[in-house]
Amino acid sequence: MTDELKEEGICVGEHRVAGIMKHNNLRIVRSQKFKRTTDSDHKHNISPNLLDGGFTATAADQKWVGDITYLWTGEGWFYLAVVIDLYSRRVIGWSVSSRMKKDLVINALNKAIALRKPSKGVIFHSDRGSQYCSTKFRKLAGKVQVQTVHVRQGELL
Repeated sequence: MTDELKEEGICVGEHRVAGIMKHNNLRIVRSQKFKRTTDSDHKHNISPNLLDGGFTATAADQKWVGDITYLWTGEGWFYLAVVIDLYSRRVIGWSVSSRMKKDLVINALNKAIALRKPSKGVIFHSDRGSQYCSTKFRKLAGKVQVQTVHVRQGELL
């Protein structure tokens, strides 16, 4: 509220705004609710956890991790999928979409592959979301010989 008033040219501090709002029985109601992003209840194959907590790498392109997060914008929810190399901790692939479909993670992996051109044996670690377990995603990973790993939500890092 303070920021909005300042944008309108009204010079006021946070405590002053809070006091005025309290005096008038006004409170902020947040419209953005928690949004569940992982659908682990699917019929796709789930790969074993090859990393088993080993989230360090001795060289680039040994271990990659991927995840999806959601962002509230003035236009609604947007989803961001990223691929991170565990050696450099650098984002090497990403994709944004208004829909959380398998193409979101496929586009992020494609960008990572195009950037890094990995050799055989990269381990890709993600949750058990249906996007990462989809046949299309697994085919892409297999085509470039990236091994996929899926763990329960909350076990990524």
